[in-house]
Parts: sequence; C-alpha cells; structure tokens
Amino acid sequence: MSLVAHKLSLINFRNAQDRTVILGEGTTILIGQNATGKTNTIEALQLLTTGSSFRHARASELLLHGKDQGRAAVQLKGDGRVVDVECTVTAAKKTFKRNGKPCRAQDLLGTLMSVLFCPDDLSIIKGSASNRRAALDSFGSQAHRGYDTILRTYLRAIEQRNALLKDVFVDTQLLTAWDESIALGGATLLTHRVSLFKQLVPYIQEAYATISGGEVLDCTYQSTLSNNITHLSREEVQQLFYDTLQQTREDDIRRQQTQLGPHRDDLLFSINGIDARTYGSQGQQRSIILAWKMAEVHLAQQLLGEKPLLLLDDVMSELDENRRKAMLSFISQGIQTVITTTNTSYFSADLLKQAQVITYGV
Repeated sequence: MSLVAHKLSLINFRNAQDRTVILGEGTTILIGQNATGKTNTIEALQLLTTGSSFRHARASELLLHGKDQGRAAVQLKGDGRVVDVECTVTAAKKTFKRNGKPCRAQDLLGTLMSVLFCPDDLSIIKGSASNRRAALDSFGSQAHRGYDTILRTYLRAIEQRNALLKDVFVDTQLLTAWDESIALGGATLLTHRVSLFKQLVPYIQEAYATISGGEVLDCTYQSTLSNNITHLSREEVQQLFYDTLQQTREDDIRRQQTQLGPHRDDLLFSINGIDARTYGSQGQQRSIILAWKMAEVHLAQQLLGEKPLLLLDDVMSELDENRRKAMLSFISQGIQTVITTTNTSYFSADLLKQAQVITYGV
C-alpha cells in the first residue's frame, strides 16, 4: 500500500484556529460555503507535500489574523510506515520538519507526491508559456529527485547573466564563463524536461481522446534552440546552447536579457491539427488540462510505484457534466482524492456513501 495522507492538523493557519481533518484512503469531500476554509485545507496539504503553496503566499499570509505563529501538520501512513510532516509559520518565515527533524522545503519533494487541479489551472492552455513551463516543472520536481535543484540552479544562472548584460560595460570574459555554465545547466534541464514531457504525452492523448469522444490531440515541446531538440543528446544540446549564446550575444547585450533557452520554451497543443491555444474552444482547452492532470497521476504511479494524492479544489463547478463524469470515473480507480465543493449534487449517491464527507462552516 502506498503512503496516504491520514490526518491533517491546522492551528492558526489561515482561518483555522484549531482544525483536525481525518482523510479517507479513497475520496474525501469537503463541502461548505465559500470562505469556510476548504481551499485552505487543500493549500495546507499541498504545502506539506511539495513545500510550496499554489497561492504563492508569503509566510505572514498563512497566519490566522492577529496570531504570531501557526502550524500545519500531516500524518502519512502506509506500508507499515508513519511519516509526520509539519510546517511552522511565523510572520517572517516557514520552517519544516519531517519526523521531528528540521528539513528544507525542497526536501519534502518525493515524500508523497500530490497532483493539484484548481480553477486557475483551466487557463494554462490559453495563458502564457511560463504557466505551461511551470506546470511541467512542478510535476518534474516531485517526480525526479534532483529536478528541482537543476531547475533552480539554471534559473539563478540566467538571473546572473541577465544582471551582467545590464552593466554599462559588459565584461565579455565573465560573460563567456556564464555562457559555459548556462549551456551545461540548460542542457541538463532541457534533457530532463523533454524526457518527462515525452513520457506524459501518451497518457495525455489517451485521456483527452476519452474525454472528447475521439478528437486527436497533438502535444509538442517547442524549444527556442532547435526544432530538432527532442532527438539530440545532452552533450549535443549543451554545444548547441553554447554556440547559440555566442551567436546571439550582441543582441542579448542590446536587449539586456538572455532571449533563448529552456526558460523561454513552450508546450504546444493542437486538436485535429488546429492550434488549441488560439482556436480551441473553452471546453477543449479545459479537456486538455483535465487530461494533463490525469496523465500526471498515471505517470507518477509508473515512475514512483505508488499513487499520488489528488487535490481537486472547486473544479467540479468549472467543468460541464461530461468532464465531471470523466473526472469522477477516474478517481474511482482507487486514487486518494480530496475534493472541495459547495454542492454535493455533482456526486452520485454511491460515491457520497463511500466517501469521507466533511462539512465546513458548521
């Protein structure tokens, strides 16, 4: 049996002064009106499994108003193991512990993978490329040990190079040194990211075909370095990236930024040959994201050998009946899922009977 989230405890966290939630091993439904703390529960579960919040909250924003310190803790159980993860929050910072020992936020990655689906995700396809990159990188950071370090190191190097490009007189020798570092780090990131995307694509396409009734979805990684990037080795990508940085140096200096590299790449989706971002209907775009989240769950099981925790924050009201049915059919396959909703009519009587239903605001 995989690890599952068993008990969540919140003290002075967001609007919860003292709340304990016992989660079912299958589906847990949190029901209540808006502003009763349902999304805060989802946020806490994500924070304790990934080390970060999808709301990108500052530490002070996680505290109950008027309190100096708060705490969120989750107990994970499975395979005869018990893992306790906690986050202590003050106005200045968040600190984490696992089994009572201090750890960094990024050290939580890989303890229990969580897959989040929230209303903001529905705009990923029609939004900017940075949203699509962030979605893929977030999954990669949980799926592969070291991915997050590679990503952070590369982005810091890009920041340093961009700062150098803003100097009145650019030190070209120092710029060359940064180019070598960036080419190595960028090639490593790009190789891992492209490989991850290639593994996700078959699952995305299969799920989308089921949801859409047979429409064909094409998924492409668009590199700013080469259209042929998926067929190159890491060493070939590194040399290509370095050469490209030399060729675009004067333009980069003029524009004061590094214009090409994995920090500028994109993910493209087309339906029956038509660009989904520009011409896809809202329903088609939402189906892609729904399929993407399903694919993350499937691939997580394949890569890690255990099922992730699926967090669905108020998405049932955003999906039409067919897409809700597809999602509910998917979670019935034994995936631990926590769903927030204001309306239980979205769920069948059988699901409500089997689920752990917790009412908020009473």
